Formats: sequence, structure tokens, C-alpha cells
Amino acid sequence: MSLANPKSQQAILESVAQEHIKDDLPRMDIGDTIQVHVRIVEGERERTQVYTGVLISRKGRGINETITVRRVVDDIGIERTWPINSPLIAKFAVVRRSDARRAKLYYLRDRVGKKRRLRDRRRGMKHVEGLKTVQK
Repeated sequence: MSLANPKSQQAILESVAQEHIKDDLPRMDIGDTIQVHVRIVEGERERTQVYTGVLISRKGRGINETITVRRVVDDIGIERTWPINSPLIAKFAVVRRSDARRAKLYYLRDRVGKKRRLRDRRRGMKHVEGLKTVQK
């Protein structure tokens, strides 16, 4: 199928992808500590595993948008990248909001100990007041 106008091709692709884009996402900013609830299929059983870490990167847009979440286990940093609109992800939950002044937090890879912490966002940032976080 050959279309003369490439703009119309893009419009067709976006309309097809629009059906699969999730619309129930919480507001997740760079630096927030989030929980990613991942569906894992083991044989015939399906279970949900929670991956908690700091959101250090967002890339792409639309159906191709991905996030990178970093967590530290036994002093070893682990980063995982997920497509936001993947059907394997049950839900996202924001645990803690942090103040980040950069779009990508790759510098956290070099930090060790208390220097790894991010400043909490409760200090007078009005644009996030009232947004829900997970209460334990």
C-alpha cells in the first residue's frame, strides 16, 4: 500500500497506536521513587512482581515511550528499562517525590552511600502538592 502523502501515513500509524496507549498513568517525574508492578508468567500461573527504584530517564513519545528505573541491591546498582505501554506492566505507583534539576539522572550511577539520596520535594514546590503517592 503506497500513499502519496507521508503525513497521512503518520496519521494512520498514530491512530493505530492510540488504541494501545495507557491513559491511567500517574504523574511520574524524573527523580521520583516508583513501583513498577510487572506481570510474570511462569508456566500456567501468572503473578505480579513489584520493582521499586528511582526513575532516572524517560525517552520517546506515544507508543514508544520508555522509562529507566534504577535500584540498588547489596551495593550493586540495577537498572531496568520498560516500555510504559507494555501489556506486561500491571500498574505504576509513585512512592516518593524527589527534586531533580536534570532531565536524566545518569550521574547517580557514580554515587555511593548518602550522596546517592535525592532531596525530597516537600519544600515549597506547589506544582506537585496534592498529587497522590502510595501510602504504606
